[in-house]
Amino acid sequence: MSEKALSEERQPVIIAALRTPICRAHGALKHLPAHQLLAPVFRALLAETGVGGSELADVVIGNAVGGGGNVARLAALEAGLPVTVPGLTVDRQCGSGLDAIVLASRLVASGGGVYLAGGVESISTAPLRAYRNDDGDPAFFSRARFAPDSVGDPDMGVAAENVASEFRISRDRQDEFALRSHRRAVAAAAEGAFDREIVPLDGPAGTVTADDGPRPRLTDALMARFPAAFVGSGTVTAGNSCFDADGAAAVVITSLARARELRVRDALAVLGTETAGVEPRFLGIGAASAASLLLASQGETAGTVDLVEFNEAFASQTLACLDSLGIDPLRANADGGALALGHAYGASGAVLVTRLLAQARRTPDEQKLALAMISIAGGMGTAALFRYARL
Repeated sequence: MSEKALSEERQPVIIAALRTPICRAHGALKHLPAHQLLAPVFRALLAETGVGGSELADVVIGNAVGGGGNVARLAALEAGLPVTVPGLTVDRQCGSGLDAIVLASRLVASGGGVYLAGGVESISTAPLRAYRNDDGDPAFFSRARFAPDSVGDPDMGVAAENVASEFRISRDRQDEFALRSHRRAVAAAAEGAFDREIVPLDGPAGTVTADDGPRPRLTDALMARFPAAFVGSGTVTAGNSCFDADGAAAVVITSLARARELRVRDALAVLGTETAGVEPRFLGIGAASAASLLLASQGETAGTVDLVEFNEAFASQTLACLDSLGIDPLRANADGGALALGHAYGASGAVLVTRLLAQARRTPDEQKLALAMISIAGGMGTAALFRYARL
């Protein structure tokens, strides 16, 4: 997809992006199933943009561990959208939310229209999963299989250790990066950087208005006390790994021509996207492979990108990818990332896009290149490149 090659009727642009608070699984949002996390975001997006529900061509939503049944359609109806608006649920595990936006952008490029796209995860309400034994009794399992035994299917933490070892990412660097993520998120929250992108949700203890993950009292000394979490002599700990979270994020994506008709003030134009596969034992490096292909296809380099959002599932994989791409870690995730905010699986890729639009708007008179990247279970990665501009 090339920005230059597309007319205004086919150039996909993101004109609004919102999210819920991201809260620890089994915490403040544990009472809300996925569709009830999403519905308030849908309503807020339509109110912000002035798009009528009947104008929507489709709702495309990523989800990784939900109960199936097409949560995109369920959330659309929960939000009060007309029954004529369909829904499509995408599963590329951790990349689902970003891949849903990618798919919607390609639908716009092929024929215009207005779409809601994003992702959601309610780990708290996700159903228990089980295989059926020969006698019909259930055999419960904690996660899906992502690769056959002949290839290797390591757990996420073990894969993070594999990346740390292969790419020589030290424990000190991982701890330093994770601590900086928390400090940046704490500072951003204090400055109100998240306020305009968050849709408050009602909870049993009152309205939930903020993320609950960032830890203001985390120090170097506390980071050093965490033991290895996955491999006995390893460097990946609970402190430099993300935590599971509940949350949702979505965008309104349409053509540049329709955006101008709606008189929106600014947008993220989708310049291009790539998804790549890598060895499952090094699954955390997938985002770097996708981003490398993407930047080359767009004639850009890491140095020309102004804003970078990477899903920090583990500090080891984040650093390995940034190193591989030649991106100074100080340039990535200006307000912290999943190490501080949490990883709401299917929502996380859409959270990256929400964060990029919010950051770009801080200096709205400047055009900016923005890059979103996420590594994915099974040895994959997705990247998307945007250009922010005033309309």
